[in-house]
Amino acid sequence: MTIIKNFWQRFDGPTQIGLFFAFLGITLTIIGIMRDPNTPVTMWSLGMGSLIAGGTWGIVSWAIAFATVEVENDVREAEMAPKNQDESL
Repeated sequence: MTIIKNFWQRFDGPTQIGLFFAFLGITLTIIGIMRDPNTPVTMWSLGMGSLIAGGTWGIVSWAIAFATVEVENDVREAEMAPKNQDESL
């Protein structure tokens, strides 16, 4: 268990969020394929469904989390920057 914990802690926050939602997308896709009687359960359907859902959920959630972190860093830098005295004129 500590190996998984150490491996997980290597990633930054946005990457952890992206991996979590990719796993969630893959899990929901597999459940959906198994429950739908009209979908053939083949390695191809499981693989393509997992690739598409996991990739989409992972990349989009990573991008949103990454943009949020970048905006928060920019706001923090703007608040920490000294105020320019010429702005009051």
